[in-house]
Amino acid sequence: MAASSKQRWAALAGGVTVLALALTGCSGGSSTANGDEKTITWLVDNAENTVAAAEKVAEDFTAANPGIKVEVETRPQGGDGDNIVKTRLSTGDMADVFNYNTGSLLQQINPEQNLQPITNESYLSNVTDSFKPVVTSGSDVYGVPFSTGMAGAVLYNKKVYEKLGLSVPRTWDEFMDNSRKIKDAGIAPIIQSYQTTWTSQLFVLGDFANVVTADPNFPADYTANKAKFATNTAAVKGFEHLEEAAKAGLFNEDFASTTYQQAQDMLVNGEGAQYPILSFALNNIQVTYPDKLNDLGLFPLPGDDASKNKLTVWMPGGTYIPKSSKNMEEAKKLQAFIASKAGCDAQTSAVGAAGPYLVKDCELPSDVPDAVKDMLPYFEDAAKNSPALEFLSPVKGPALEQITVEVGSGIRSAKDGAALYDEDVKKQAKQLNLPGWN
Repeated sequence: MAASSKQRWAALAGGVTVLALALTGCSGGSSTANGDEKTITWLVDNAENTVAAAEKVAEDFTAANPGIKVEVETRPQGGDGDNIVKTRLSTGDMADVFNYNTGSLLQQINPEQNLQPITNESYLSNVTDSFKPVVTSGSDVYGVPFSTGMAGAVLYNKKVYEKLGLSVPRTWDEFMDNSRKIKDAGIAPIIQSYQTTWTSQLFVLGDFANVVTADPNFPADYTANKAKFATNTAAVKGFEHLEEAAKAGLFNEDFASTTYQQAQDMLVNGEGAQYPILSFALNNIQVTYPDKLNDLGLFPLPGDDASKNKLTVWMPGGTYIPKSSKNMEEAKKLQAFIASKAGCDAQTSAVGAAGPYLVKDCELPSDVPDAVKDMLPYFEDAAKNSPALEFLSPVKGPALEQITVEVGSGIRSAKDGAALYDEDVKKQAKQLNLPGWN
């Protein structure tokens, strides 16, 4: 790999505006003093890549700070892990440092009550301005980014495209034309994996850049209960596209029982050609199919106008310090290390990079996957991307993945699905006491 072609995520600067993932879970947030050595704890989710990256960061951090040892703890992913984080924060038993969501989901753990603000810490200057809003509550910043930014887009098999003479689609009509040609060739055009329900949401969530391009006021109006998915002609299209593709028979035959892992297998082996998914799937593919990783490319979920083709992007999760930590100085040192080039390098060496870092001066290696290279032009130009809705609005319902499974399975129409999701978000909006909802 030639160092000369390194990409700089710092160039993102004014790019994206706001996040994505996360989660975490388990044991005690205690620390011990052993002679001159102090041990602090760091809670992360138990995803293989997360643990590998955290352990490498901890190793490199201790090498740079010999008096501080880091014990990496794990918790389940998803709702179970979410509950563990909330419970440990409420009982004062949280680890010294922990990873959690950014954006709207961060507000669910009451940052101002539970987290240590780092607004005035010098290391925060290493974090890109585009990331800070998703770890801010009130007037304070609370977290630094862990892992890379990513996209909600379509991963596609380039060999299938080359074999069939297809070009990357820039409109929905082109995407459908390509899909029909792929189907005629006996290959599953669009992979869906409803056994892993969250993966069903990408037609809707990944389409948001098209929504906000058509209606820039949608996030504000949606938050104020003045706009709805079911009645906004731009917002409902994600549901409509899902329904249209399903009715056209463009999904893999076993889409209802296909898992996330099986979907990746289909894609890299050319049994399926296109998979709408979050780009962090590339991390797993890099581990399971390293020789086929660069057979894959990436393009945004296309809308109506090729000249307005944009990418929906997600910010990485954050690393936070609870106010209950008894090792605040050491915890901040670890946080500062994560928000440094050395921290990025440690993560890259452990699991590669599936997108740009949100830490200034962090570099991506020249052998970054082709699909990541495909997304960089969108990240580097603010006019070519939009944060996902969850970074622009706190209104988010828990049942979207069940609803999109129903729409994609033909159980529910697009219009009904969008209307049901509008009902789904009401409870959370009211709990947040948002103006216009109560």
